[in-house]
Amino acid sequence: MQQAVTADIKTTKPSSGLGDAIFAFIARSAGLLVLLLLGAIIVVLFLGGLQAFRAFGFGFVVSDDWDPVQEIYGAAVPVFGTVVTAILALALAVPLAFGIAFYLTELAPAWFRRPVSTAIELLAAVPSIIYGMWGFFVIVPIMAEYVQPTLIDSIGDWPVIGFLFQGPPFGTGIFTAALVLAVMIIPFIAATMRDVFETVPAVYKESAYGLGCTTWEVMRSIVIPYTRASVVGGIMLGLGRALGETMAVTFVIGNTNRITSSLFGPGNTIASLVALEFPESQSGSLKLSSLLALGFILFVISFIVLAISRLLLRPRLKT
Repeated sequence: MQQAVTADIKTTKPSSGLGDAIFAFIARSAGLLVLLLLGAIIVVLFLGGLQAFRAFGFGFVVSDDWDPVQEIYGAAVPVFGTVVTAILALALAVPLAFGIAFYLTELAPAWFRRPVSTAIELLAAVPSIIYGMWGFFVIVPIMAEYVQPTLIDSIGDWPVIGFLFQGPPFGTGIFTAALVLAVMIIPFIAATMRDVFETVPAVYKESAYGLGCTTWEVMRSIVIPYTRASVVGGIMLGLGRALGETMAVTFVIGNTNRITSSLFGPGNTIASLVALEFPESQSGSLKLSSLLALGFILFVISFIVLAISRLLLRPRLKT
């Protein structure tokens, strides 16, 4: 038997290395293409917004003025709306997504996991404009008639946090936009968490159960530490969707260029403002340059968020 195996090895033709070289070239080219595309987008946005940066300087970032008639533009309002809605959406979506993934991997019966997993994947495939229409025709009336009046009457007079829940109950606003965004990003985060939770070796969990750990203790002490990097990656994927979402936010946020202290007040985001104002801008105008500058700022915000997530993970990755 050993002689036959040795003979087969001897008769096998050695690789010429040509296939490996071609594969390495294709893989390297794909990586460089990603970098080139990323660099091209950054350069185009920066050069397009250079006129606005020169006209307003650093004041463009901190100004809350947006007056196309007098050609005075500022990015503070859409930047504020983008960051606040994304943070609120994550605060609402992550616990629910974790609960879904935890149930599907640890508690749900086998016959029930497949239809729920399919439903999650179908939710991720729903176009954003459908979420926007659903939010406008379903969520906004519910918020205006039930949720916002209740919160205004019960929490609006509280010290410290009461100002967050004051104002007229129009139904639209920052909180409504964050709620719709949360529904949109839950499938992405939940599907990622479910997949990475299933990659934990069964022997690790079985050993913990053998020591007397409960299901939650196994999840907290074994599964989450083992999959922390991938879980954070899934959360960042959802955050990226929330930061760049356009149509769904445009339907429900109120589209008002002012900063309000109340979560129920109207606002704007970078993506929704660009979508609304871009068709009316003329080539070479200061308005178009301001919109491109907003796109560049959104790119910078996304990069900063990604960099922070990598810094938070660095100690864990080294261990």
